[in-house]
Amino acid sequence: MPQKGEPDGIVALLESAVAALKEDDLASAEDLLARVLAADSDQTDALHFLGVLRHRQGNAAEAEALVRRALARAPRSTGIHLNLGNMLYETGRIPDAVASYRTALEIEPESSQTWSNLGTALHGQGNLAEARFAWEQAVQFDPDNADAWCGLSRTLIELGQINEGLIANSRAVALAPRDLMAREDVIRALVLLDRRADAERLYREWLAEDPDNPVARHQLAAVLQGDAPSRASDAYIQTVFDSYAPQFDSKLAGLGYQAPRLVADALAATRPAAAGDLEIADLGCGTGLCGPLLRRWARRLLGCDLSTGMLVRAQHRQCYDALFMVELEYFLRNEPRNFDVLVSADTLCYFGSLDSVCSAAAGALRDDGCFIFTVEALAGEEAPWTLQTSGRYAHARSHLTSALRAAGFATVEVEAAVLRQEAGLPVQGWVVRAELRRAGAPPE
Repeated sequence: MPQKGEPDGIVALLESAVAALKEDDLASAEDLLARVLAADSDQTDALHFLGVLRHRQGNAAEAEALVRRALARAPRSTGIHLNLGNMLYETGRIPDAVASYRTALEIEPESSQTWSNLGTALHGQGNLAEARFAWEQAVQFDPDNADAWCGLSRTLIELGQINEGLIANSRAVALAPRDLMAREDVIRALVLLDRRADAERLYREWLAEDPDNPVARHQLAAVLQGDAPSRASDAYIQTVFDSYAPQFDSKLAGLGYQAPRLVADALAATRPAAAGDLEIADLGCGTGLCGPLLRRWARRLLGCDLSTGMLVRAQHRQCYDALFMVELEYFLRNEPRNFDVLVSADTLCYFGSLDSVCSAAAGALRDDGCFIFTVEALAGEEAPWTLQTSGRYAHARSHLTSALRAAGFATVEVEAAVLRQEAGLPVQGWVVRAELRRAGAPPE
């Protein structure tokens, strides 16, 4: 927050900028911070908060440079070290984030928030013993820190201390009964340890409290592995991703997420000339991680998603011409022959059968258009798709090929790739590239 001793006008501008940042009103915050820096180009708080703003816009290099300038002027600021650590973690630089959090703790060793963030980073490194210690420190200094109890619970379970982990989880749930992450991450940790009976019990307890909760209903079906729905419901998608939106990029950075790069590489192979003259739609765009990678091909780049929280963050990246809160198949069926390229990074893993989606995609593409997407891989061909215990669907190669061929795609290429890491193991997936060649379409 603004420092004492600043002129009243500067303090008022900074307080308004902080309030705008909290409301995700980046345009107003940027204007207010620019006014402060016009008066004093080295004002510490303005540099710090402008760095936070640039980070939210996806400009990692400028964000870090601004925050480090602020640190040069205030090297003992716990808040600046903490935010630098958050930025570094969210861009995948986990060892550097750990170092920033440790520096902050040298200055303020009783900061529960910093201990909690350090626990997250150490857990992301796979350093479970030190992560446990960090979480324990966090709850010691603030027994009401629900995030820390949740992190401690997940870490204890992964260390095999199931009963202690469930006790910590009950504390997290009591403190934040509507916090999806406090419940979901812990239950998934049980599933990964093949403690399905414990996971089933917790999902049923959740449904007893909230019978219509779409997340608990979908995930219980995934754990039971019987009578799986043909796709995740819109309510499930909205609830999960609105909940995860604030931490989405940081969680994926900690998992070595590759899908946006894989999609962009596939587009580069299909359309090597990046002339900026293509109409592109990013289906299930999330926080917009694909946007900066696709922009150089696009005359117009549109995105659609069911999660408002995700779309707000995609808007901050300032690389989409328009964003729509709409289910992707509905979007496609209302955009006949409007696009040259459709891309989707790890969104179709929330669909079982892809026949209808592929048909809708073909209808939205121009005569020589292409459809590029990633999904998780199903080993073997016994079934076309299956709902996994993660709540996502995996697809057989043959189903991808048959669905695309039936929709009219002339060329279909399916390549194996690692999409990310989960529980220390690679998640195997498919990168799919399909090209449409309607009769009379000119050759490239």
